[in-house]
Amino acid sequence: MNYSHGQLNYPVFAYAKNYDNGYVEDVHQHDRIQLLHTLTGVIHVKTMEGIWVIPPSKGIWIPENKEHSICMHGQVKARGVFVEPYARADFMTQCCVVAIPNLLSELINEAINISEEIIPHTRNERLLELILDELRFLEELPFQLPEAKSLLLKEIIHYLKSDLSVGHDLEKIASKYHVSSKKVSRLFLKETNMNFSTWYKQAKLLKAITDLEMKNPILNIALELGYESSSAFSYMFKREMGMSPTEYLKRKKK
Repeated sequence: MNYSHGQLNYPVFAYAKNYDNGYVEDVHQHDRIQLLHTLTGVIHVKTMEGIWVIPPSKGIWIPENKEHSICMHGQVKARGVFVEPYARADFMTQCCVVAIPNLLSELINEAINISEEIIPHTRNERLLELILDELRFLEELPFQLPEAKSLLLKEIIHYLKSDLSVGHDLEKIASKYHVSSKKVSRLFLKETNMNFSTWYKQAKLLKAITDLEMKNPILNIALELGYESSSAFSYMFKREMGMSPTEYLKRKKK
């Protein structure tokens, strides 16, 4: 990884790294906060709490000493910073996907070019201090798919994710696992903080975002997610994302 500066003498340093499609980094942790974002491709980050999906122009905030693994989808150009936990008193303390404002993105790009020790009262120090300030105001985004804790719900979720084209019915799922639909419903609320329907729609949305980044045809994505037409899929996508799949792809190119 291209760490550009500051490992020893400053509480924030920037880095850049490119990854090939399918690259996997097994469970690990850092002693600093990590903000990781992508310019191209999609990053999946997995923690004990669930899976976080990071498309272009978005990032993930990973607290210090948080165990996580990563998987890359597409050709990923990653950028980010490592930050001392106490560089600011009001940093977030939980994993979350965040929007990356243009200003912060440009500041990180500038910081990557720093190659010398940080000297007080210089432009480089002011640039890094501004990054630290901007990190305090990141907008959290709902791009997480929470993970199950109990063995039963883990099995159910694995079954659901194995084929998102099937129109899953709560009663049929409960019958398949020989439990009541009320029990399955309670497990989803208790362990994921989502009801079954919300979790299932979120699983489809995050799969759609990943597939769009992989340049899969929109109609193919629609059919693989169980929609009868690309228009039905586009309606769902626009309702959740505020733009159609076509608009999303065009927006990426800007």
